[in-house]
Amino acid sequence: MKKIVVLTGAGISAESGIRTFRDADGLWEGHDVMEVASPEGWASNRELVLEFYNQRRKQALTAQPNQGHFTLAELEEDFEVTIVTQNVDNLHEKAGSSNVIHLHGELFKSQSTIDPSLVYDMSGWELNLGDKCEKESQLRPYIVWFGELVPMMDVAIEEALSADIFMVVGTSLVVYPAAGLIHQTRPDTPKYIIDPSMPDLASDPCLHLFEEKGSTGVPKVAQILREKYL
Repeated sequence: MKKIVVLTGAGISAESGIRTFRDADGLWEGHDVMEVASPEGWASNRELVLEFYNQRRKQALTAQPNQGHFTLAELEEDFEVTIVTQNVDNLHEKAGSSNVIHLHGELFKSQSTIDPSLVYDMSGWELNLGDKCEKESQLRPYIVWFGELVPMMDVAIEEALSADIFMVVGTSLVVYPAAGLIHQTRPDTPKYIIDPSMPDLASDPCLHLFEEKGSTGVPKVAQILREKYL
């Protein structure tokens, strides 16, 4: 069974109504991104950061997967599929994908501020001042902020190295280190890029470009892969 590794970015979630700060010149829902997505912002105003992510969770609860998400999940019927996502929402899981690596954290989890290994599932959308871990430390969003290490990056690199087929959906390939994953694949690995604003990529005979949204591009690529490999 061929192994497909898929790197997804903000574009696939945007089709489901989840906005990103990059759509608004560095502003995320009206906030400077460094105020709500950096250790400095957290140190400066914890209440603002917690409320910001509460609103993101509340929004994500009502968001539904689109055809791009569903098609990626359906590929598991015929291929070994690993999703490596830069998104913090749970739309891939909602669509049925069973192997999802979240590079930048997960909205519906919280983390101890004193012990990063303490991570908790959230049952609702609110995380407030005074919510503490078992070590009596304030809980923070389980999000990889600007300036922090990406703990799942090594795992993602191993996945890219072992991919028989590599797909990129809805990302501009400018946010590192995630953008570098395409260069971690074997030289002869077929690479399918699906995005309405095609990234500037060096010429490569293994590159297959689809300049469209994930909801329409992913089904087209899925059909091509089934015809070619099954």
